[in-house]
Amino acid sequence: MLLKDKVIVISGVGPGMGQAMARIAAAEGAKVGLGARNKTFLDEVAADIKAKGGQAVAVPTDVTSADQCRALAEATEAAFGPITGLVNSAYAHGAWLPTDVADAEEFASVFNVNAAGALRMAQACLPSMQKAGGGAIVNVSTMSTVNPFPGEGAYATGKGGMNALSRHMAKDFGKHNIRVNVARMGWIGGAPVWGHIDREVAAGRDRDEVIAEITARIPIGIIPPEDDCARAVLFFVSDFSKVVTGASLDVNGGQYMAP
Repeated sequence: MLLKDKVIVISGVGPGMGQAMARIAAAEGAKVGLGARNKTFLDEVAADIKAKGGQAVAVPTDVTSADQCRALAEATEAAFGPITGLVNSAYAHGAWLPTDVADAEEFASVFNVNAAGALRMAQACLPSMQKAGGGAIVNVSTMSTVNPFPGEGAYATGKGGMNALSRHMAKDFGKHNIRVNVARMGWIGGAPVWGHIDREVAAGRDRDEVIAEITARIPIGIIPPEDDCARAVLFFVSDFSKVVTGASLDVNGGQYMAP
């Protein structure tokens, strides 16, 4: 099992990749602390993990609140012992608007979730990770930070801030034997993307045409499946990446290839 004996906190456990990471981490042997704002959904994911023999604790968490971040970290440690990994996947998107007409004030609120929220969670988990003798943090970002997509200015700006933050965290958390890396995600074959495709179809487009338009940009020729994307992120909280820190991994099927 890739994550046997790990204690991993995952924020942003929503219907997309967050829940996939939670389920896969538990199946790979980790004890997981789950955070998101939707308590009902969180409880469903935790119940499913337990029904399959895994271990999970769920705590409603808004990452704009340092107190709620600490509550998630403390509940996880109380249930399972010192935390060894943190996956920051909570995000806010903001309105789908180009930057020439976007609301600049909204950018600040998105940044507060995407970048400052990741820092709050990291600082909340730090005391427990120090007890564990170190660990790993992975910040989930987006390809839009390096390959702009129309309407994602606020989202990508917040995640771009998180990208820069991650490099500083890799320097500063290194003295605690904590690694910090970034996974920049492209199209993910899960509920949010299928919802986007459904909306396009509802507006009169052909489903195969919409999917073909997306996959034409991706060298491997498919929309990367959600579970496979989740596994790429979880690599960073496994011992397989034990000497990797300050890195950015592009998880997008080759759509964007960093120089």
